[in-house]
Amino acid sequence: MLPLLSFHKSILEQIHDPSTNDLLVIARGLGMRRIVSNLLKLYDSPQNLVLLVNATPEEESEIGEELGIMGCRNPGLRVVGYETGSKDRQDMYKKGGLISVTSRILVVDMLQSGIPTQLITGMVVLHAEKVTPLVLEAFIVRLYREKNKEGFLKAFTDQPEHITSGLSPLKNIMKELQLRTVHLYPRFQDDVKKSLERRRADVVELSQHMTESMAEIHHAIIQCMNSTLSDLKRSNASLDLDDLTVENAYFRSFDLVVRRQLDTIWHKVGPRTKQLVSDLGTLRKLLGYLLTYDPIQFYTFLETIVESNQTTAMGGKKEHHSPWLLTDAANVIISVAKRRCYIMTSTRKEPVLDDEDEEGWAALDEINGTTSQQSKDRPRWLPAGVEPILEELPKWNLLADVLQEIEEEMIRMETNPRTRITPGKDTVLVMASSTHACSVLTEFLESMDYNAPPGQRGGLMMMRKLGRHLWWKGRLHQPRSQTINRPGQGSYFNAGSSSATRSSDTNDGISEALRRKDKERQERSANRRRLRGGKTASAPTPMPHSQSSRAVSVTDDAAEADLFTQLLSQQSSGLELIDDDADITLLDFDTVQFETEFDANYGLLAPSQTVVVRPYADDADDMMLAELQPRFIIMIEPNVDFFRRVELYRCANPGLGVRMYHMFYGDSCEEHKFLAGIRKEKNAFERLIRERGNMLLPIFEDTREKAGDSIIKTISTRIAGGRRELSTEPSRVIVDMREFRSTLPSLLHASNLLVIPATLTVGDYILTPDICVERKSLSDLVSSFNSGRLYTQCEIMSVHYKHPILLIEFEEEKAFSLEVVSDMKSYAKPTNKYPPKKQPSEQEKTPFSGPSIQSKLVLLTLTFPRVRIIWSSSPYATSEIYNDLKKNSIEPDPTTAIAIGAEEDPDAGAGVNTAAEELLRCLPGITQKNVKYVASKINNVRELCEMSLPQVQELLGAEPGKTCWEFMHHGSRHAVE
Repeated sequence: MLPLLSFHKSILEQIHDPSTNDLLVIARGLGMRRIVSNLLKLYDSPQNLVLLVNATPEEESEIGEELGIMGCRNPGLRVVGYETGSKDRQDMYKKGGLISVTSRILVVDMLQSGIPTQLITGMVVLHAEKVTPLVLEAFIVRLYREKNKEGFLKAFTDQPEHITSGLSPLKNIMKELQLRTVHLYPRFQDDVKKSLERRRADVVELSQHMTESMAEIHHAIIQCMNSTLSDLKRSNASLDLDDLTVENAYFRSFDLVVRRQLDTIWHKVGPRTKQLVSDLGTLRKLLGYLLTYDPIQFYTFLETIVESNQTTAMGGKKEHHSPWLLTDAANVIISVAKRRCYIMTSTRKEPVLDDEDEEGWAALDEINGTTSQQSKDRPRWLPAGVEPILEELPKWNLLADVLQEIEEEMIRMETNPRTRITPGKDTVLVMASSTHACSVLTEFLESMDYNAPPGQRGGLMMMRKLGRHLWWKGRLHQPRSQTINRPGQGSYFNAGSSSATRSSDTNDGISEALRRKDKERQERSANRRRLRGGKTASAPTPMPHSQSSRAVSVTDDAAEADLFTQLLSQQSSGLELIDDDADITLLDFDTVQFETEFDANYGLLAPSQTVVVRPYADDADDMMLAELQPRFIIMIEPNVDFFRRVELYRCANPGLGVRMYHMFYGDSCEEHKFLAGIRKEKNAFERLIRERGNMLLPIFEDTREKAGDSIIKTISTRIAGGRRELSTEPSRVIVDMREFRSTLPSLLHASNLLVIPATLTVGDYILTPDICVERKSLSDLVSSFNSGRLYTQCEIMSVHYKHPILLIEFEEEKAFSLEVVSDMKSYAKPTNKYPPKKQPSEQEKTPFSGPSIQSKLVLLTLTFPRVRIIWSSSPYATSEIYNDLKKNSIEPDPTTAIAIGAEEDPDAGAGVNTAAEELLRCLPGITQKNVKYVASKINNVRELCEMSLPQVQELLGAEPGKTCWEFMHHGSRHAVE
């Protein structure tokens, strides 16, 4: 465990006091998790009950691990999840200690008094930047402060950029968390600056120039982004889109910013604008992939983009194409990306031969005028006319040079007696931006040829990738109706034929002599060749007798695609053709040599021979640095967070010499993004400092009890003179447990309503004994209509309540219109594809997409006349609607609400027959009304299935019985017909 630095101790001294409530905003990479863990350690005692709120599962495990290293192991940090029962949670709360609990569970426990809120010592809230009036954390704080005025609350965040949007964002967060003190610790704070500059790491900055082709592609992508942004601004001139710049487009949050700006008019914009928004995300990915993907993967990704813009997911022709693909810059991107992989000298097609057919290859060499040596230098699976270029990323060679330099430095340190006793290990730590980048680097290091010249050290890896790409490209241009197997795994598509090649024993039209020759060749190949994974060699593809090579134009895309299809008939992929003739060395476990050389071959590597490749993570990297204790660190991509973690690691280990190699591409988006990130963080802290200096401290008061509102209520206006009556019952609403996933319960509590959680069978909200509300968001409404669940819910509400209500709630910042439903995948407009005069055949018929959402709502109101539909523009509007509906009404009873619709028989409702009754409800003809009657007449579902049609009709009625019987015996299609 890394020790605390001086500014860490200063922060803990300011926030550890249980009599104060604080908000800490610290820069990323400065050890926020270390501060949180040490703060929790101070209160690790059975006499204290401290709750960790809003922590992710990864943070829970890592904080618990750090507390265990510190000595907090009995019991340490305990995690309360969904699998923990109510009684188990109550026992854990009573025992005290450190508990991490999800927000939804904690809210329910507080409302049901399952946790002694008045005995809570304090709360630690993570990710304070996400706290708004709509989130559960604000609800938790209000419930906490209602019953506990003495407990502390500490909030933490390391995302200052997220607290800069809106009017007084810092004040709003402090208001929701009911805090009055905030501590700001940027990187340029005096204590932080002095601590980190006392012992600096040896940083070597390596600015690598991109290749000419990479620079050309990079410039073309920037041009496409500029044109896309210009089109977006031009088509939406009424919106404030000044923040949409190329510099901001480097960050992942840019897509969310663009969508948030257009959410209010999203249903009005055309398909072109929606395509532009999607293209911005694609272009941003291309910028990153250009610098991290190898050229073949990058070109493959480009081809998938082009292919997806030509056909839809269903195989039809796409109507709206990406505008940037039609520009000259896009042509430059695709052509140059292809030139980085290979070039086409001709599209001549070669006959398909087996690797072991030496006579055939000799004859082919004679035809082409090449020697056998030239054929060996060129892979046989590579089509003629394809010249591999295989440009490597410049950072790969730079990484190889750095590793060579580190190895020489290790040798020098071993010979120097002064450096032998220094702390740390000779493990080389390589950090990359993602797991994919780490896999590419690992593959390069495993197959790197140290003797090859710079730029060709990864030739073996690139040749494998080229073989996979060419096989994939040949398969991409084949009709979907043809069966194509991967090379090395069965029969293959034969270039020049119109169907998949059959195996040798089922080919028609092949003489017995040729079959015998193919069989002998297969046996000889199986005996001589080694296939990866112990697979047996598949039958060779017979060579067409009438096949001949032909020359076509190089610019003919169809001919080029036809050329690549011959790869599908090869017997091994590019990965398997390499070193196929190598000998197999079997291990002899009985020899003494195996016992002596086992450790040398399979033991642990020495630190000086170990290279660890890892992606950037969060504060878990601090623990990783403390465990590995590397002296040499290589940052493949710049990352300001990890840069600061290395500074902490160096300052926390006196005497440890750390050398860090910091790589970046000069004049690229990588460098601009790194500098822009530092600038955004600095501007965010400066704004927070100014806001803290000018901010008026919020005054918190208990608004739960207002004079005259909670005690005196108008029960009925029919009482003479509008007389008021005293009511000692608070105004309350009964909420189903599943509704705590939404933000509405928090707003109802904020509007002075007593929220009572319960497991309801009928409805989501019970406002009065007569009013039951089923709340649906727009997406939930569509899915409920499609599944038929809404019909059942309205039917049950109509049976048990006098005023059933369906409330359709829209999102606050989105359009208050049903037109946005057309964007949902589960919704489709009906189409009249065929004219009335022409009847389609059975093969041409397409499934009916269903009626529109408006027509479904009309049918619902016609079926259930008493169901009222209320439209709400936002959760805030829903809260006001509920308060208006509860006026002049008596309060609901939780016990009665829970009992309505529940099973009368406790064994049947909560015991052995639950699954059987659920199955019965799924059968057509069986409804909520008659399911009890059916269950009382039969012993099991099998007995119902064995009944005859008259018996089922006697049980359910004529028409429902016929529908149910036909469904059970003939299937759903026959029942519908």
